[in-house]
Amino acid sequence: MNKELDSRVQRAVEYFMQGYGCGQSVTAAFCDLYGLTPEQAFRIGAGFGGGVGKMRMMCGAVSGMVILAGLEDGQTGAADRSGKTECYKVVQNLVEAFRKENGSIICAELLGLKGPVPMGDFTPSERNAEYYKVRPCAAKVESAARIFAEYLKTKR
Repeated sequence: MNKELDSRVQRAVEYFMQGYGCGQSVTAAFCDLYGLTPEQAFRIGAGFGGGVGKMRMMCGAVSGMVILAGLEDGQTGAADRSGKTECYKVVQNLVEAFRKENGSIICAELLGLKGPVPMGDFTPSERNAEYYKVRPCAAKVESAARIFAEYLKTKR
């Protein structure tokens, strides 16, 4: 199981390098464990790119981990408080692991952006050699996918 989970980390990075967003990439790398197709995962994770709709808030790779935590440990019904409790615990632990490793969970901070993020810019950045050279995103995708894989290793 460890080798299979490790290959998912690489798959997440490959998805990102193919042009998918960070949240899409992390979610899709594990989606089949939850009965989803990559296409479904890409759609579920689509709005989390650029730190949620390119607003540079919570990193999309972190959002992908949160989506996966919900699929793995989420509640089974609206009144399932123990399910919510467990899921929130898992989410907080995963997010804290990412923060410790990367210094932040905020997209703008991870990108080194200063000041307010301008609203109204909806166009995704063009993916080219320069983009990949200056952006830390592939490493953040790898980090989030690895943290989630390590979590799964403790459960399975």
